[in-house]
Amino acid sequence: MSELTAKLPIEMPEPSGYGAKELKEFINKNTLRGFLVTLGLTIILLLIYVFVVQPSDKAKVAPKMAPLAKVRLDDLAQQNNDVMEAPPPVQQIVNTGPAARAGNPIPVPDAQITAEMKDFATIDVMSRASSEGGDGLDLGGFADNIDMGERVVVQKRIEEPAPDAFIPVEKEPGVDLAKLQKIIKYPELARRAGVEGKVIIRVLVDEKGKARKQLIEYTDNELLNQAAMDAVNDYGTFTPAIQNAQPIMCWVSIPIQFKLR
Repeated sequence: MSELTAKLPIEMPEPSGYGAKELKEFINKNTLRGFLVTLGLTIILLLIYVFVVQPSDKAKVAPKMAPLAKVRLDDLAQQNNDVMEAPPPVQQIVNTGPAARAGNPIPVPDAQITAEMKDFATIDVMSRASSEGGDGLDLGGFADNIDMGERVVVQKRIEEPAPDAFIPVEKEPGVDLAKLQKIIKYPELARRAGVEGKVIIRVLVDEKGKARKQLIEYTDNELLNQAAMDAVNDYGTFTPAIQNAQPIMCWVSIPIQFKLR
């Protein structure tokens, strides 16, 4: 039996194509593949955070406030927009008394009555009227042809309108802008700094054409204010406003240009 068995051919299995070597290569290959996939996912997540998440977080953050500048009050430049006032002129009105004549009326023929004859004084003006009658400007005083030793003078103060008051006029106050521009003396500090701009002066022109008050209505730079006000002071006589064919006091805005040549 043993001899028979020994003579029988024994089939040997074919060697397997998978072993420790192949397993090691498989592990190395998949380990590298997993590392590359993990690295790629990490890079993608970083890019999403940098370009998507982080900008959205910045958008929610409140904008930065401008830095506060600390300025000492004693270092502030003095603003020269004070109103330059001139004492208002005093208008003198001379009382000429009532136009009626005092005395006993004498009857005369109608043919002798002329338009120049004044009515006789009534009881309320009898004590202030004369036998000839005044000119008719009655302010409560005696007629001007009554010898009182000294004529009664009533002083009337002229009211000045507010800068923003509306005054209906037929003609605004006039000013020669070309003449005014020639009077301007360019501030040296503004010249060195290369400052240019416009200043609008609000001027109160009285009925005689005199500038009684002025103020700064608008300015591009405070360095130009004083020069503009000095030019108005040196201008001289303006053309007064006209209302009901009479000159009146009125405000006017005058633009003054400062330009370096």
